[in-house]
Amino acid sequence: MPVIAPVPAARPARLASQREGAEDTMAAGTTVDHLTETYRAHYRSLLGLAALLLDDTASCEDVVQEAFIRVHSARGRVREPEKTLAYLRQTVVNLSRSALRRRILGLKLLSKPMPDMASAEEGAYDQLERDALIKAMRGLQRRQREVLVLRYFADMTEAQVADTLGISLGSVKAYGSRGIAALRVVMEANS
Repeated sequence: MPVIAPVPAARPARLASQREGAEDTMAAGTTVDHLTETYRAHYRSLLGLAALLLDDTASCEDVVQEAFIRVHSARGRVREPEKTLAYLRQTVVNLSRSALRRRILGLKLLSKPMPDMASAEEGAYDQLERDALIKAMRGLQRRQREVLVLRYFADMTEAQVADTLGISLGSVKAYGSRGIAALRVVMEANS
């Protein structure tokens, strides 16, 4: 039959002393219960502090929550529990500053519109005019449309248009003037 050796008495004493040391360390820092009480008592005042520094409620709530998370994570380093609120206030201020710096940096990195750039409304209006012009151009006779496109969109001279289409210079002038007159009628009717 095997012999069972007795457990040395020093080992349980060492575990007990380690446990007591851990409790002493927790007593020296902020406990979870103390932090919970601080949360209940001062959450609204910290939220008000963040609201004075930031402009939107969601950011304020995020900052205060993050402050409590950071102080909770570092609660072992807080030697004097009565200073927990001071640490929280300072953390809220620092996190608010960081949030504002990120916003300012984000605004600086956004592309700035060129001074001569059209606004969105002007761009939409221009697009509507372009669409109306294209629709009106499709309603023209084929030769009128060809002459106007080559003359005004391809920026050719009347002689170049005549040469490209294989028609006389007089025909280019006639098709061009009749095409512009027809476009004017259609565009004024749409206005």
